[in-house]
Amino acid sequence: MGKYEGCLIPHCFYDLRLNIGYVQVGTSHDTSEFACDSFRHWWYGYGCRIYPNATSVLILCDGGGSNSSRHYLFKQDLQILADEIGIEIRIAHYPPYCSKFNPIEHRLFPHITRACQGVIFSSLEVVTDLIAKTHTKKGLKVFVHVIDKVYETGRKVAETFKSEMRIVFDKILPKWNYRAIPIN
Repeated sequence: MGKYEGCLIPHCFYDLRLNIGYVQVGTSHDTSEFACDSFRHWWYGYGCRIYPNATSVLILCDGGGSNSSRHYLFKQDLQILADEIGIEIRIAHYPPYCSKFNPIEHRLFPHITRACQGVIFSSLEVVTDLIAKTHTKKGLKVFVHVIDKVYETGRKVAETFKSEMRIVFDKILPKWNYRAIPIN
């Protein structure tokens, strides 16, 4: 395990169309940089091959934690990621107490929980093996990747980010819906 022995943080993506879960397990801290690194891993490892003609990606997010709708640090890291991969990243946050409506809550997490039920997490390998074995009769598959990197906490948004950002807030529910537009 990483520097923070015993610390495992999952960050998950669920592809509704393909019924595939992608779980990145971090060994440090749940930060916006970790959330974006998780997406980066998914994009380069799977997304760009599965969706080679994509010009935009929609991500449904809960409203808090590392990808909080309120924090500009997540928006800054997301903008860096959009610039790197060259496609628009559209974010739709669920309002507080509404994440239960997120499909990932019903179609991925319960099955991962069931796969891990009753097992003591004695090592990183035990956790990743259990998650990777998650499947359903309806065809759910889960891929697991470990991100063993130390993430700095207490980072601050760049002073110029808010005035120079290319985050476009939607007209409907701009607090929770926005797009990171890449530099062309």
